[in-house]
Amino acid sequence: MTRAHLDKSPGEVAAMFDGVAERYDLTNDVLSLGQTRLWRRAVARAVDARPGERVLDLAAGTGSSSLPFRAAGALVVSCDFSLGMLRVGRRQYPDLAFVAGDALRLPYADATFDAVTISFGLRNVADVPQALRELVRVTRPGGRLVVCEFSHPTWSTFRTIYSGYLMRALPSVARRVSSNPDAYVYLAESIRAWPDQPGLARAIGAAGWSDVTWSDLTYGIVALHRAHRL
Repeated sequence: MTRAHLDKSPGEVAAMFDGVAERYDLTNDVLSLGQTRLWRRAVARAVDARPGERVLDLAAGTGSSSLPFRAAGALVVSCDFSLGMLRVGRRQYPDLAFVAGDALRLPYADATFDAVTISFGLRNVADVPQALRELVRVTRPGGRLVVCEFSHPTWSTFRTIYSGYLMRALPSVARRVSSNPDAYVYLAESIRAWPDQPGLARAIGAAGWSDVTWSDLTYGIVALHRAHRL
């Protein structure tokens, strides 16, 4: 399960996210019709961060996804490979701990975190199984994983409508609101190429996670996968 078919190197993907950083959160709110806030709340409930816990928010972007964990009293690290995203995040949320890091070689010791989570970022790494194994490595025994990612709508009629929006309307809307609309053509293509809910669950289990489950959000546009480290 890799991104090779999308013909972008890791450096090109990082540069692409650097280019959308300034208006990233606004663009996502517009393109999702406000659903990003609902998805973020679902992630916060699934992670269930507690005071004093260490939480790794991987692919945190500008850090907005990390705010619920900090509000819960956890010690959260906002990690991303896009320096542009991190610059914007540090300006907007100076109290968050931002770290530049590669999902395939995380800069942390074994068993560092009580919980690890990645929202809408696993799809963009060059080697998904390796990233999932790295997340196992840095999670303490008994710790938990939450992956929030675009998926495949389960209702066939809605799936047809959604596919049309994804490939035609989304790039059009992005041209009006994004600082780098070409990035959202890549976004649409990467969503279409991503495995469905059972497929991702199998990949998570194969990487060494246990008790893998998932739930659908917004009719399966997004899926929330949960797992634990033995």
